[in-house]
Parts: sequence; structure tokens; C-alpha cells
Amino acid sequence: MSKKETQIQPDIDAQVEENIAEKPLEGQTQGDTCDRGSQEAAKIEAVPLTPEEKITELEAQLAETRDQMLRKAAEFENFRKRMNQEKQSSIEYANQSLLLDIIPIIDDFERAIQAGENGLQTSTVDYPGFLEGIKMIEKRLISQLEAKWGLKRFNSAGEVFDPNLHEALMMDKSSDVSEATVQEDFQKGYFLKERVIRAAKVKVLMPEAN
Repeated sequence: MSKKETQIQPDIDAQVEENIAEKPLEGQTQGDTCDRGSQEAAKIEAVPLTPEEKITELEAQLAETRDQMLRKAAEFENFRKRMNQEKQSSIEYANQSLLLDIIPIIDDFERAIQAGENGLQTSTVDYPGFLEGIKMIEKRLISQLEAKWGLKRFNSAGEVFDPNLHEALMMDKSSDVSEATVQEDFQKGYFLKERVIRAAKVKVLMPEAN
């Protein structure tokens, strides 16, 4: 090899190395090169926090959590107050429908009372008619309460005494009965649907001892 060829060869080798450094290898894209750069940058960013930095980060997270809890507590308190108000309103107006059914009956009583007062003033009171009118009002009231609200009055006279239904106010002995039997209603009892809401106050006949 001549001296001139010896000088040219190092220049060619240097040029080849430079080209290899600038161009990606076969099968390697420019994006792969960028990914490697990002990974190296991430490694740099993943440097562990100092204790002071970690404390600051945790305090920020704690403050955010506390703020969220306070908001949730305030929302729950508002919900609770709203539910209590609605419940109280329901209690206060629960009997509205019942009372609207009773009001017309009260109107009937007022008209009957007015008719009786007018009759007394003119000395033309129709007592049988007045009594019949009162009976009709009572019948209407009982029918309305039973049909729409499930309130039913029961009669006890002649029935076997039942402590679940009857409250004995008086007792007599009788040879006509073989077991305790209600002789008279002093105050009638009432069912609300299937439940006794007022026991009847009664007089009871007890069988005589043999």
C-alpha cells in the first residue's frame, strides 16, 4: 500500500462511523430512538423524593381528602334535614283525606242542628223526623269510614265474652248461660281492618256454679 492510500483509509473509516451514528440501524425507526430518549428522561424524573418533598405531597393529598369528606358530610346533612322536613309534613297532613271525608258529615250535623233550633223557635219540631235525620247522618258516617278507611264497629251483645274484644265493666250470674256471655254493650268496640283499636265496654253474664 502506498503512502497516499494509507492517508485516505482513516478518512473513509471516520466517515462510515459518523453515518452509522446518525442513521438508525436496519429495522429500527426514528420513533424507537425517541422512545429510548423518553425512557432515559423518565429515569431521570423518577429520582426518589426527599423526605421533605414526600411530606409536602402527603399533606396535599390529606387536605384534598379532608375537603372531599367535608363536602360529603354537608351534602348528607342537607339530605337528612330535607327528609326530616318531608317526614314531618307527611305526619302533619297524613289525615287530610280522612278529614275531607268527614267534613261533609259535619255539614249534615250543622244542618240538622239548625233545623232543630228553627223548630224550637216556631214550636214545630218534628221529633221523629229529627231523630231519623240523625240516624241517617250516623249511618252515612259509619259507612264512609268502613268502606274507605277500614273502620268497623262491632256489636257484642249475645256474644261469648272475649277479653281480646271486650272489657267487662259489670258482671252478673245467670242460670241461662253456660259460659261467660256479653249481656249488654255500654260502649261499642271498633276494628281498624283486622286490628281491635277499641275494646267494647260490656256487661257480662257468668254461669251459676252448680
